[in-house]
Amino acid sequence: MQGRCWIVGAGDWCARGWAPRAGDIVVAADGGQAPLVRLNLLPDVVVGDFDSLRDAPHGGEVVRLPAEKDDTDMVAALRIGLERGYREFRIYGAAGGRIDHTIANLQSLNFLARQGARGVLVEERYMLTSLLNGEMRFRAGSRGMLSVFAQGGEARGVYLEGLKYEQHGFTLRDDYPMGVSNEFTGVPARVAVRDGLLLVAWTHTALAEGI
Repeated sequence: MQGRCWIVGAGDWCARGWAPRAGDIVVAADGGQAPLVRLNLLPDVVVGDFDSLRDAPHGGEVVRLPAEKDDTDMVAALRIGLERGYREFRIYGAAGGRIDHTIANLQSLNFLARQGARGVLVEERYMLTSLLNGEMRFRAGSRGMLSVFAQGGEARGVYLEGLKYEQHGFTLRDDYPMGVSNEFTGVPARVAVRDGLLLVAWTHTALAEGI
């Protein structure tokens, strides 16, 4: 079975859940190499135009990109993982700092979902993923907050079950944040979307299955 692709960007570092294993690959996107250096870790691949690095890049493999390009360094790192057969991604250092970069990295979760892959962005308080015509479940004992946001127009057939504010088959639009600040109740919970793309954010105190 293919392992997991761990991506590290140049945003705020959070070590929650950081646990690469044999069969996984670690890819540093440009300045994402810095936190790995502090941890005495060497990425398998470092990719970027290296405009944010003071020192020369070093890793098992170095992929240099032109400074003027369409893909962000993060998307280029994701493409490397996809090209090598990975479909499960953990993304670190992708929030904080520049707000435009944070938004770009959130959109990258949508990119992965449309490639048939799953990306999970990890930051200090929340984990985030994109659901495309799918569902995710949370185990009993989950607590904290959960928010959902439509992406790319409307998300139809949205189900929020086992949460404080339940919904069954409603439509969520990307111009009205109706799905923000829901709460876990301690019972098993389910988030699903029948038709559309849903950005899901949940606190680390929730127990997502298969994540």
